Amino acid sequence: MIKKILIGLAVVILILVTVIATRPTDFRYSRSLSIAAPPAVLFEQINDLRKFQEWNPWAKVDPHAKIEFSGPATGVDSAYTWAGDSNVGEGKMTITESKPNELVQARMDFKKPMEATYVAEFSFKPEGNQTVVTWSMSGENNFCGKAFGLFVDCDQMVGAEFSKGLATLKTLTEK
Repeated sequence: MIKKILIGLAVVILILVTVIATRPTDFRYSRSLSIAAPPAVLFEQINDLRKFQEWNPWAKVDPHAKIEFSGPATGVDSAYTWAGDSNVGEGKMTITESKPNELVQARMDFKKPMEATYVAEFSFKPEGNQTVVTWSMSGENNFCGKAFGLFVDCDQMVGAEFSKGLATLKTLTEK
């Protein structure tokens, strides 16, 4: 009887490992919003990481998180580190590409709750008197990330925060 239970458990574990291993490695989560502001105004809010904190949704999750800025005030090599509670973790964001009124790209180095490196990107597309701002994050999932994604809809979880942040950006810039 115990032998049958152990064999059954081994089969279930093997199936689970196989399912996790065959899940896609690459991911991209993205949300967009039309904002009645010129690209230059929006670019300024994102290219300056101090201003980014005004509408960053994770800054509101843990307002007591320790934040430190380094590098130039804006643009490439501008960075900030954060260390907060279990809801925001710990990490560093560094701007790696800055094209005025078009794109801001950053490297996201997460240390807690788990180590990972992803790319965050903000793009600006003028449409009439509006600008479509797209906030995305992309990267590769390791085995643990794939397993987590099997049980949690990461696109919905991260996307909801992107949507909140973009809505706050809209409020700040349409004044």
